[in-house]
Amino acid sequence: MSDQIKFIVGNLNKEPFRKNYNLITFDSLEPMQLLQVLNDVLAEVDPKQVIDIREEMPEQTAKRMLSLLGILKYKPPGNATDMSTFRQGLVIGSKPVIYPVLHWLLQRTSELKKRAYLARFLIKLEVPSEFLQDETVADTNKQYEELMEAFKTLHKECEQLKTSGLSTAEIRRDISAMEEEKDQLIKRVERLKKRVETVQNHQRMLKIARQLRVEKEREEYLAQQKQEQKNQLFHAVQRLQRAQSQLKSMRHAAADAKPESLMKRLEEEIKFNSYMVTEKFPKELENKKKELHFLQKVVSEPAMGHSDLLELESKISEVNTQINQLIEKKMMRNEPIEGKLSLYRQQASIISRKKEAKAEELQETKEKLASLEREASVKTNQTRDLDGTEVLKGDEFKRYVSKLRSKSTVFKKKQQIIAEFKAEFGLLQRTEELLKQRHENIQHQLQTTEEKRGVSGYSYTQEELERVSALKSEVDEMKGRTLDDMSEMVKKLNSLVSEKKSALAPVIKELRELRQKCQELTQECEEKKSQYDSCAAGLESNRSKLEQEVRGLREECLQEESKYHYTNCMIKNLEVQLHRATDEMKAYVSSDQQEKRKAIREQYTKNIAEQENLGKNLREKQKAVRESHGPNMKQVKMWRDFEQLMECKKQCFLKQQNQASIGQVIQEGGEDRLIL
Repeated sequence: MSDQIKFIVGNLNKEPFRKNYNLITFDSLEPMQLLQVLNDVLAEVDPKQVIDIREEMPEQTAKRMLSLLGILKYKPPGNATDMSTFRQGLVIGSKPVIYPVLHWLLQRTSELKKRAYLARFLIKLEVPSEFLQDETVADTNKQYEELMEAFKTLHKECEQLKTSGLSTAEIRRDISAMEEEKDQLIKRVERLKKRVETVQNHQRMLKIARQLRVEKEREEYLAQQKQEQKNQLFHAVQRLQRAQSQLKSMRHAAADAKPESLMKRLEEEIKFNSYMVTEKFPKELENKKKELHFLQKVVSEPAMGHSDLLELESKISEVNTQINQLIEKKMMRNEPIEGKLSLYRQQASIISRKKEAKAEELQETKEKLASLEREASVKTNQTRDLDGTEVLKGDEFKRYVSKLRSKSTVFKKKQQIIAEFKAEFGLLQRTEELLKQRHENIQHQLQTTEEKRGVSGYSYTQEELERVSALKSEVDEMKGRTLDDMSEMVKKLNSLVSEKKSALAPVIKELRELRQKCQELTQECEEKKSQYDSCAAGLESNRSKLEQEVRGLREECLQEESKYHYTNCMIKNLEVQLHRATDEMKAYVSSDQQEKRKAIREQYTKNIAEQENLGKNLREKQKAVRESHGPNMKQVKMWRDFEQLMECKKQCFLKQQNQASIGQVIQEGGEDRLIL
């Protein structure tokens, strides 16, 4: 627990929280303050959670935090009973509940930020099925799902681009290259401007070139509009052809149809729809409810371990052995009445299964027929107009890809269902073989008992007599049908048709009234929608203003924080100086000589005395130099004259050596004589 608190305090003192807590202050926080700290951490994960919990009810705070923790997939320790204690602890701000949550949040903040960001767009809104029956609601729900899939793909692409090999150095190089190209283009434009300025009427020519560019852009825009109108015309022609084909098929069916065939077809459709509504759909709904109840039960139960699974497997094996024993006991009894009833039950179950299978096959064939008709109409239109083919671009291509993906998932599900049907078909074949073997055994036992009793062939003859009697009754019924019965049937059918028409008349009137109401409601919906859009725009503008105010207040807060830190630094410096001054005063006032020597004043006085002695010595040296300056300068002048004299003698000696070849110098009696 102490390591956990250390980790929490260390992360709260860092950016972006900067709480300046220590272990004692953090552990002494009140429950409301601890909940505020938890709310601040959740606000760092999801910015929507920025709120002062003092302005919110405790139940709303707990509900909001629980919903966000559920989105972030936080699993509190313990089982289902601990969940209630966890909720209560979150409401009252209990430390044993909040500390693990803070530790878990601060360990994986970046991951949870990403999860909260994705949850804003990927948590699906559950629309009730009764609202989805409306076409507009169903279309908007479909568009919502498509946008969700597109967001998933774009987010994956974005993550791939982030993790790809594109580095900042390469991007900077590209930016620098583009800037160089931009500079080159600017220089070229300037050069071209200088060239054009020398040409006569260059302003008029530039204006004409600008008009030409505008007209070219307009031409491209008109060509694009023309292509769009062609596509719209192509789609309209397709719709017209489909409508014409439907009208033709309906006319053909009405021309060839008779009242008897129409009634028969309607009866078949009514039977099929009534079977689907009364038998199939309720069974499927009941099965789905059972599955949902079972799944809810599984979810509510705690997590199971390996030992629990072993116990369940042992219980299942025991129940299976008991079932097999009961089946064997029932087979050993071999009561004839129960055997016949079991045969009838099996036949009834087989017939009901066949009926369900045929109904599903009929539904699938209808769907396939409709899809094939649509494909056939599309293919015929494509063959008629090859030039009007449409190429998918941009968002349409993405939608097409998303549709393909959804179809692939549906195809995989259908394949899985087919595999299940195949497995069930194999089981049914095996049961059929077993039943056939059992039937053959029973027939063989029956024949042996008949032979023992001396009435061999009794069962066969009885079946033949029953079959002959049934055929005879059918023939008698066929003979009993006369023309009067046929006329009565026709009268009954005519009366039924008239009754149906009279019954449908008020329904048609109600339908017209409902259509008018629908139009009025659509107009009202459009008006409400426009009001909503205007209100949303006003709220958006208010939100932008509030964001600007918040931004300005944050900047002011940062400035005040910087001033606060600056003043803190200055106070610390002054405290250090004050501490040094107090230490100096203590050392100066104390009677201990060693303490006085450590004082800065004594050190400075000592340094000043040393510097004064040094200055005194330097002044004495300066005085001695000034006194010896005149004689020393005279001596320097004499040395310079001596140097000039020696240089002159050197020059004379060199000249004498050069003149030795011209004449001879003789020295006699202190005189020099030159003899030529």
